[in-house]
Amino acid sequence: MKKQFAILAAIFAGLLSSASLAAQNLAARQPDAHSPSRISVYAPAERITNFDALKSQLRQYHECTCACGCYSKDLDHQADRAIAILRLHAADRRPHEKLALVLDIDETSLSNYQEMDKAEFAFDSAVFHSWIKEAKAPAIPGTLRIYQEAQKLGVTVFFITGRAESEREATERNLREQGYQNWQQLFMRSSQQSSAPVYLFKSGARAAIVAAGYRILLNVGDQWSDDKGDPQSEFFVKYPNPYYIIP
Repeated sequence: MKKQFAILAAIFAGLLSSASLAAQNLAARQPDAHSPSRISVYAPAERITNFDALKSQLRQYHECTCACGCYSKDLDHQADRAIAILRLHAADRRPHEKLALVLDIDETSLSNYQEMDKAEFAFDSAVFHSWIKEAKAPAIPGTLRIYQEAQKLGVTVFFITGRAESEREATERNLREQGYQNWQQLFMRSSQQSSAPVYLFKSGARAAIVAAGYRILLNVGDQWSDDKGDPQSEFFVKYPNPYYIIP
C-alpha cells in the first residue's frame, strides 16, 4: 500500500510540475507591459490607407484595371445623363428662349491626367501653369459629345474655369484644337479674384450669364464647388474626380 501511494504521489507531483511548466510557457507568450510581443499593431493608427497604395489605386481606376471601377466608363455614364437632360428639356423651350450650357474645363472638358500622373498627384502651381501653356490636354470624350449635342440643339455654351486670365490664349487654343469651337464666352479668374474662393467667382459668372438673358439649363463639372452659390443651373451633372478637391 505504501509503495502504491508513493507511486501515485510521484505521478501527481509530475503532473503538477508539467502543468506549472506549461503555465510558465504560456505566460511567457502573453504580452504585458514588461514583456511585449514580437509584433505590435495599434489598429486605430492603421485606419488611413497608405498614400502609395492610394496612388496605385488612382492609376488603376484611370486604367480600368481594378475592382474599384473604371474612370472613363463613369465619365461616359454622366455624359449620357447630361445629353438626356439637354434633349428632354431643350425640346420644351419657349419661343425665343435662350438656353445655356455651362462647362467647367479641368477634369471636365479637358484632362490633365498626364501631368498629374507625372507629378505623382502633387500640385505645384508653377508646374501646372507650364502644362497649361503647352495646350496639350486632351478632350474628355463624353464632354465633347455633350458640347456637340448642345450645338445641334441650339443651346449656347459657356465655359467657366478657375484658370487664371493670364492663361487665356493657351486655354482657348487647347479647347479649339480638341474640338470645342463656337462657344459664347470663356470666364477666367482675374488677378483680383485669385484670392477669393473659386465658388464665388463661378457663381458670379453664372449671374452674368443670367443677366444676359439666358436660362442656364445645365451645368457640368467635376467639383461640388462648380455648382455652389446662386444662381444655380436647373440641372447639375457632377463628374467623378478622385484626384483633387477644390472647395
